[in-house]
Amino acid sequence: MKKVELNSQEDSHDSKDTSHNKKHDHDHDHDHGPSFFGEKTELYFAILAGISLGLGYVISKSATTSLIPMIFYVLTYFFGGFFAVLEAFENLKQKKFAIDTLMIVAAVGAAFLGEWPEGGLLLALFSLGHSLEHYAMGRAKKAIEALAELAPKFAHVIKNGETVEVSVDQLAVGDIVLVKPNERIPVDGIIIKGSSAVNQAPVTGESVPVDKIAVTDGMATNSKTSAQHMVFAGTINGTGTLEVKVTKLSSETTLARVAKMVADAQAEASPTQEFTKKFERYFVPSVLLGVVLLLFAFLIIPETFSVSFYRAMAVLVAASPCALAISTPSAVLSGIARSGRGGVLIKGGAALENLGKVEAIAFDKTGTLTEGKPIVTDVVCLDQFDEKQFLSIAAAVESQSDHPLAAAVVNAAKFKFPTGQIPKAVNVKSITGKGIRAEVGGETVFIGKPSLFDDQLGTPALPESLKATVAKLQENGRTIMVLLKGDKYVGVIGIMDSPRKSAKDTLSQLRKLGVQRLIMLSGDNQKVAQAIAKEIGLTDAVGELMPEEKVTQIKKLRNDLKVVAMVGDGVNDAPAMASATVGIAMGAAGSEVALETADVALMTDDLAHLVFAVGLSRKASTIIKQNLWVSLGMVAILIPSTILGLGIGPAVALHEGSTIVVVFNALRLLAYRNIVS
Repeated sequence: MKKVELNSQEDSHDSKDTSHNKKHDHDHDHDHGPSFFGEKTELYFAILAGISLGLGYVISKSATTSLIPMIFYVLTYFFGGFFAVLEAFENLKQKKFAIDTLMIVAAVGAAFLGEWPEGGLLLALFSLGHSLEHYAMGRAKKAIEALAELAPKFAHVIKNGETVEVSVDQLAVGDIVLVKPNERIPVDGIIIKGSSAVNQAPVTGESVPVDKIAVTDGMATNSKTSAQHMVFAGTINGTGTLEVKVTKLSSETTLARVAKMVADAQAEASPTQEFTKKFERYFVPSVLLGVVLLLFAFLIIPETFSVSFYRAMAVLVAASPCALAISTPSAVLSGIARSGRGGVLIKGGAALENLGKVEAIAFDKTGTLTEGKPIVTDVVCLDQFDEKQFLSIAAAVESQSDHPLAAAVVNAAKFKFPTGQIPKAVNVKSITGKGIRAEVGGETVFIGKPSLFDDQLGTPALPESLKATVAKLQENGRTIMVLLKGDKYVGVIGIMDSPRKSAKDTLSQLRKLGVQRLIMLSGDNQKVAQAIAKEIGLTDAVGELMPEEKVTQIKKLRNDLKVVAMVGDGVNDAPAMASATVGIAMGAAGSEVALETADVALMTDDLAHLVFAVGLSRKASTIIKQNLWVSLGMVAILIPSTILGLGIGPAVALHEGSTIVVVFNALRLLAYRNIVS
């Protein structure tokens, strides 16, 4: 992947992220500060501040002069306050009075009172908290950037019978790239020669290598090619040699898009982040007003101004919501970074938090809970028609459709009669959600659901014998297609789409995670839907739904439950996914539409990734709540404590200690493992 393009994407993101994060008092982009020791400069300064403070305190206990301890305390102020002063100055230029400014005012106030050790402790711990915060953010950001770095920088291109090494950013769509055994694949493309098992974990999170084979039609395009022929940049080739036709530029690969979207997701505020912003907006001015009032406490109660001033500074330290400001962003960023490594794209804090609170999940049936490859299981002919006539007429019409059920009929005809001649259908017209009308051999043909013939199409009523056959097949979970040629019914086709092997286990694990309702929304007959639902363990199944009716079902669910997710393929189910609280697309790798439309994208079509995504989001929500309780609880305890006499030293230790706690608590998400069993 072209390094300059990656950097430009990051720069673009950083500018967006900075403008967003400046809304948070405590969120810093400290890269503008001096980097004497590289990216760890602030951490080293915090350590030097701590060492200076310790030496100053120890020497003060035995020294006969206060000069030497004072030198160390001044050094503590310098190292501990250096980055805070820079940030405060930047905020003041923007007419903002931020948390950094509050800390500096409190430290200066402590020095004014002669409490240099307390002021030094404040700055040393504040600096340490900041550096650890930046460390946490850096860890999460590097995990994101590592996605983009997975793709090789160079590729072996076959030109005029020779292999030439070129930079991947110079590749053009249509180039042929040679991928040797055990190499990382440098491009998104279609295999035109060779076969191998490819480790797709970097992109899709699949733990087992996936078998890949070459296309039989060299002119196949990406949109019409099966997943078994497609490879992605950053994945790892197995033992076979592959020739891959490039389908996307290096800047447009699935890996590049995922890396950019995960990075962009940092800028999307979660509901809790919005709450903390509002809280700080009113809380900080209230604190400042309270501190000003406390400065004049000596006018009301019998104490000196220095005592009132000291108390006011202690309250200023205690009330600064540092831990609150960093508690949610650090957890959100860590969660998004971890999900990206696991083959799940979560677009922002809102999607992460909402998925963590989901109470019901609705599933599309075909291709989501089922394999999406239906097969013909029953062919029942009426009157003078035989199976060959029936399937040939049905295949003639269905060959004009791209519906999965249509493909099943065509495949059945070709399998049963490989040498048979399929007639040509003309004037083909789709009847949305019902079936197809066409002309075959000069006669009008209808093929579709039994309900198609209930409409005012001028067709004869279904014979009783055919209705009985339909009912029997539906009882056994078959999807039904009825064929009418002219004014005579030809017969019934029964089609079955088998559930995914992982579906039953996935639904069981989701229930263990606390998802109350698991609903299937299907266009199939209600009995078919119920048969599949019973087999795999769904709580509800609703069949015979048109696309717009799925939206209605989602709205009904949202009226009953607060947070509802919809799982689909990101294309056909886009309206329903958009209506849900969280839209989840399966098998999004290589699909631009799925990546763009969903709030959460599972890069592979393995349902187990849904369990990982929900479990991670649940954990993130728990950590966010824990961080809020710690940060708000500490402020609630320290404010009255400092008013009643708690010193600056203990207040500083508890206050900055809580900041360090929430940072490390958030970092736990980077090591999340799905432990549901």
